[in-house]
Parts: sequence; structure tokens; C-alpha cells
Amino acid sequence: MKNQFLTLTLAVGAMLIVAQGAQAQQRVNCGDRITIVDRLANKYGETRQSIGLGANNAVVEVFASQTSGTWTITVTMANGKTCLVASGQAFETMNEDLASLTGDEV
Repeated sequence: MKNQFLTLTLAVGAMLIVAQGAQAQQRVNCGDRITIVDRLANKYGETRQSIGLGANNAVVEVFASQTSGTWTITVTMANGKTCLVASGQAFETMNEDLASLTGDEV
């Protein structure tokens, strides 16, 4: 299940990166990875929940708080710059087995 969640997360992150590409010139939410991770932890109580490798060796990470339910997706580029891609609320950890899903749910 973790692989499915990670795949879904990476796909969503990739789509968001492409969708926000045009907006990136207007508003940049990027910075030093250590600073961003520290802020997510201290301000929002978020810790890394999953990680994966995206296009061009970009590292895609999902941070979330099990207490508040907030979540953030970050992408760290090969040059070391980390960008906030998406954030939201109502984070839940899913533990579904692919074999138990019907064809309509996959």
C-alpha cells in the first residue's frame, strides 16, 4: 500500500508542478530545504510521511501532521532548492490492499 500511496503522491506532485509552472514566475515558494523542513515541523507539526524520486532527479516529499491533519508536498531539485508544491488539510494515512479493490476503484 505504501507503494501505491507513494505512486499516487508522486503523480499528484508531478501534475501540480506542471500546473504551477506558469504561476512560478508570479509567486515563488522556494528556499533552503533545511529552513522549509524546520518551518513545517515547528509551525505546523508536520513530519515527512513519504518520499520518492520524480523527473530530473527531483525529490518529492509529503509532510503531514497526524494531530492537526495538515499536509504539504515539497519538491527538492537537484540544485538543492526546495519548493512548496501543495498543501491542505484532512490528511489520512491509507492502508488499502490493491487486491481488495474492485476494477471500479482502481
